[in-house]
Amino acid sequence: MHTGGADAAAGGLALIADPTRARMLSLILANPDGRTTVTALADELGLRQPTVSHHAKALLDEGVLVREPEGRRAWYSIAPDRLDRVTELLGAPAAAPDEAAIERVVDDLAARFAGTFGRETVERYVRESRDLLAERSGVSTRFTSRAAGFAAERLAALAAQGGAPGSTTPEVLFVCVQNAGRSQMAAAILRHLAGDRVHVRTAGSEPADAVSPAVVGVLDEIGVPVGGAYPKPLTDEVVRAADVVITMGCGDACPVYPGKRYEDWELDDPVGRPLTEVRGIRDDIDRRVRELIASLG
Repeated sequence: MHTGGADAAAGGLALIADPTRARMLSLILANPDGRTTVTALADELGLRQPTVSHHAKALLDEGVLVREPEGRRAWYSIAPDRLDRVTELLGAPAAAPDEAAIERVVDDLAARFAGTFGRETVERYVRESRDLLAERSGVSTRFTSRAAGFAAERLAALAAQGGAPGSTTPEVLFVCVQNAGRSQMAAAILRHLAGDRVHVRTAGSEPADAVSPAVVGVLDEIGVPVGGAYPKPLTDEVVRAADVVITMGCGDACPVYPGKRYEDWELDDPVGRPLTEVRGIRDDIDRRVRELIASLG
């Protein structure tokens, strides 16, 4: 029996025994976005950046972390297929956020969206986003940060509906059933190829608990990071904010609004399929995404 993959996973998780690396991972888990930079880690740990970079590279090489360049910065997050195990080893069981945590999220997002939304609106979206995630995906690891990120994304979409003055950045929404395979592949590839020229969102009509590890793996094969992506429910704001809505096997779950471009990509669901088939679906999506970019100008 082939054990290379299992041995590699065990080796990567064994690195967590190092207290500095364990602390780094704990700080990443505690971050509302589920990601951070070497500079931020060095500041919080009181260490020199080269020291933190050394530890980050070791975790990256073993697949515990993923790296996502963004301009001059590089963001580090825990690999989705290692997230549950890392959380378990760090002794951070999944739990619903307490009231103090929710209030902090509301405070932070109210400050972020000051001048656009009042605190009452922000609080409503935070609490509703928390409940939607709990109802659709259950209370999982990083639940508080995911609820915060989901609320922030919905508020940003709501703010974008009117269109920022002079903004020419197209908004693309990918929707599939579980938001764990096809839509995540398409979004990751589009972000990788287009960068900040396109704003990308994803959603699912029946979201799963996590992005498929097979999807993360085949994207990694072509150098495309998934980062801290996770399945999210489909909400009205993200549809209204989109210029282009691309559905993948979710039927009529996505509402139709005038003035938007809708496409339906007929693709097999990669979840649970053999790796060779998942690669084929990835390549088909890659081709379609490149055509989409060309059509967006």
